[in-house]
Amino acid sequence: MKQILVFVLFAGLLCWLMFSPIYKHVLIVRQAVLQQEVDYLLEIGASGTYGYISEEMQEQSRQRMARYGMQADQIEYKLATTSGVTASNPSAPVVRGTGISLTLSYPYEDLFEIDRLIGLAPPLPSERMRAFGMKMSEYLP
Repeated sequence: MKQILVFVLFAGLLCWLMFSPIYKHVLIVRQAVLQQEVDYLLEIGASGTYGYISEEMQEQSRQRMARYGMQADQIEYKLATTSGVTASNPSAPVVRGTGISLTLSYPYEDLFEIDRLIGLAPPLPSERMRAFGMKMSEYLP
C-alpha cells in the first residue's frame, strides 16, 4: 500500500515538474504580447496623426493577438484620458498634452490547473492578466 501511495505522489510531482515550465512560458509570452500591443496602440493612437484609438484599431489589435493563440473575443480594452474625454472617437481626437491610458486584459484560462497536483490553488476564472500604458497625445487640430 505504501508503494502505491509513493508511486501516485511521485507521478503527480513528476508530471508537475515536466509541464510547469511549459505553461509558465505561455503565461510570459501572453503577458509580453499584451504589453507589446498596449505600447503599439498608444504609439500609433497618441501620435500627431490620430489622437485616438478607434474601435477599428482595437479590432485590428484583436486579430494580431489572435495570431498568438489568444481568443479575440476574450480581450478587453479600457481607454481613459486625463481630461475625461473619450479616447476612441475619431471625430473628436484627444488634443496634445492630454494623457491617453490603455489597459488590456485577458483571462488566465486554465494555465494553472496543473498546480492543483501540488496543492496550489489556481486563479479564479474571473481573474485576468493585465497590461497598462499611458502616453501623452501629440495630436494638433
